[in-house]
Amino acid sequence: MPVQPAATGGIPPLARLLGLSGLLPQLGAVALLLNGDPQSRFSALAIAYAYAAIILSFLGGLWWGLAARTDAAPRWLWFVSVAPSLIALGTAWPWMVGLRWPGPSLVVLGISLIGALLVDRALVRDGIAPHGWMALRLPLSLGLGVLTLLAAAL
Repeated sequence: MPVQPAATGGIPPLARLLGLSGLLPQLGAVALLLNGDPQSRFSALAIAYAYAAIILSFLGGLWWGLAARTDAAPRWLWFVSVAPSLIALGTAWPWMVGLRWPGPSLVVLGISLIGALLVDRALVRDGIAPHGWMALRLPLSLGLGVLTLLAAAL
């Protein structure tokens, strides 16, 4: 069994690098919004929305995978694993019916991304997540959640 590098909290450096690079699309969207160009505003908001919804759904897939590899996964984990995709889909509803979008939807996604840390912490507590999980999840969920909330505010 390979030894995990202690300097990165047990997370391989490549996983940390790729994870952090996952913040770049949202950083780009926020940069476009800060630029103030009215012609790129809708595209930047749409990118910020889509990326946050995709990553939130991805988190649910991660949790499902962790549940599937656990001999006796707690029931709550199966239920919470499908919630991110349903939340992401639900945030598209205002757009589908012509209501104000994407501001409120970005807020829901941003809060959900940050709130996902509660699930991650429970996974660590229950011994389901791998060693160093929070060292990776904390900056990624906080980073993307805050950037998504910032996009909503701009």
